[in-house]
Amino acid sequence: MFEKKQYSGSTEQDYKLVIRQLEALSDGETDHTALLANASALLNQFLDGVNWVGFYITRGEELVLGPFQGLPACIRIPFGKGVCGTAAAQKETLLVDDVHAFPGHIACDSATNSEIVVPIVVNGSVYGVLDIDSPVYSRFSETDKVQLTAFIRTLETYLK
Repeated sequence: MFEKKQYSGSTEQDYKLVIRQLEALSDGETDHTALLANASALLNQFLDGVNWVGFYITRGEELVLGPFQGLPACIRIPFGKGVCGTAAAQKETLLVDDVHAFPGHIACDSATNSEIVVPIVVNGSVYGVLDIDSPVYSRFSETDKVQLTAFIRTLETYLK
């Protein structure tokens, strides 16, 4: 593995390494809880300037808390509510520079100021979402959006 570096933004090369590590950790594993737990731990180790990294899993018309790294979190989020529920309903990655300005934001941690949420789609249905929070405003870049989406596309191959 590698050491956490000072926050300066992650590069495409950094993400390629993390995706290779995800593949190495996931190869041959079929247990979804184990896969998601390792994925959240890997991203938490890799990303600087974040205070929560984890997954919400679809259960009916809501998202339910799954494996994560960080402080205790909201347990249930309806589809269409907050950043996570909106990303799940729209099936698209949402990058929010200021969560306090997001309509219907759900404040699980008052220290969070920015957020990125990537839907996980398996067999055409929303399996859940990757949620990453930061106390830093505008923490996430377009590079983060593209590369975290690539990270999730890789993870999806193990969740089928």
